[in-house]
Amino acid sequence: MLQASAEQQAPLIAAIDLGSNSFHMVLARTSNGEPRILERLGEKVQLAAGLDEERQLSEEAMQRGLDCLGRFAQMVNHLPEGAVRVVGTNALREARNRAEFIRRAERILKHKVEVISGREEARLIYLGVSHTFPGKEGRRLVVDIGGGSTEFIIGQHFESQLCESLQMGCVSFTQRFFRDGKITAANHAKAYTAARLELMSIEQGLRRRGWDQAIGASGTIRAVGLAIQGGGHGNGEVNRAGLNWLKQKLFKLGDVEKIELDGVKPDRRAILPAGLAILEAVFDALELEHMNHSEGALREGVLYDLLGRHHHEDVRERTLSALMERYHVDGEQATRVEAKALEAFDQVAGDWALDHERHRELLGWAARIHEIGLDIAHYHYHKHGAYLIEHSDLPGFSRQDQQQLALLVRGHRRNIPKQKFEELAEDGVQLTRLCVLLRFAILFHHIRGPQDVPEVQLKAGDDCLDVTFPEGWLERNPLTSADFAQEAEWLKRIGFSLRVR
Repeated sequence: MLQASAEQQAPLIAAIDLGSNSFHMVLARTSNGEPRILERLGEKVQLAAGLDEERQLSEEAMQRGLDCLGRFAQMVNHLPEGAVRVVGTNALREARNRAEFIRRAERILKHKVEVISGREEARLIYLGVSHTFPGKEGRRLVVDIGGGSTEFIIGQHFESQLCESLQMGCVSFTQRFFRDGKITAANHAKAYTAARLELMSIEQGLRRRGWDQAIGASGTIRAVGLAIQGGGHGNGEVNRAGLNWLKQKLFKLGDVEKIELDGVKPDRRAILPAGLAILEAVFDALELEHMNHSEGALREGVLYDLLGRHHHEDVRERTLSALMERYHVDGEQATRVEAKALEAFDQVAGDWALDHERHRELLGWAARIHEIGLDIAHYHYHKHGAYLIEHSDLPGFSRQDQQQLALLVRGHRRNIPKQKFEELAEDGVQLTRLCVLLRFAILFHHIRGPQDVPEVQLKAGDDCLDVTFPEGWLERNPLTSADFAQEAEWLKRIGFSLRVR
């Protein structure tokens, strides 16, 4: 991450959205804390169409995506780490072989690819809408129909209050209900009913919150609105009369190849019937009369979220604070452990090739929340904490972030699950080293509470760590001496040497 202001070190920032239907990129120049959009690129990739019954992405679908990223890469390859954020959505959440696609995408882009949860996607969509749609008092309902999922958000001003994500999208529903391209009342009814069934789990919660304005934030909703306008039933918004007119119009056409409507691009024709069925179900379930469209969506939200990180308005900090409060973490102990862990990190970072700011961030985060599992039970609390971190919705964090944080917390005491670390391939070695530093800091403050602690010197080798205490200190503190002797035995099990003197 960048240490100084975005204007000084990263005048250009970029966000790339690897959607289930389309890939999008925005490139912006920062000025006075605001992004000024310079370029917008988007291509229909339909990644979700390449998922088979075993949830494997086909090579053809992956290649479509990689070819698109090859065209995006020229604009972002030269940008520094932290100036570009790349997020994957539902198709990559679902794909069992996503690691292969991510590895190849990162090689092209020269930047990390994150797969985000449905609720994190919803939060970022709302952020994009709230910064680009004209302001209005009251609550907003934002709906984004993507290729593989549909997100629902209720928020006010720039803050989302309720985020939901459902497994229904215009590409996945096209595969299920309109695969042959035929548009019939029967196929529409099946798609509509499937969407209504999905909506049953969230519609009451959304209604209880209430809203004053409904906004659509996807290409599908924009296309439907423009088609309705072309038919003389609105001014670009989606409304009930227009939805019914468009449905009947599609029934008469009977085939996606015959769709020629104002506002509907040729590459969107095939997915329009599925998108319309989902949108009609949303209108009926939430009793909507009309919905305006916002040009801002996920990619703009990613851009503003990235800009916030540069200006120390990082939502991840709020998330961690809320997590610590929810699970009654001893804040003073967490602060002590974090300080010692980062102090140790700074001593060995060069020797251990921990040369990314992300490594330091992960260690600090793990130190702060390593005890959240104590709120569940003391027995195996490191396992409880790891489960909570991996499976909670944590705004601002990608799935990879959560998996790595969970692994650090899981390994902070007793046995280190070596196989799980090794499964992370190239990140496994660095993460194991971070885990050793976390364990060191926790041991150092095993006796809780403020106390005089000595300065120690650390020296790191490939699979070893030497810790030098002031002369005579360990003899005067036998509990700490015994702790480190036991720790050496634990680390020996993973082929790691801890030498204390």
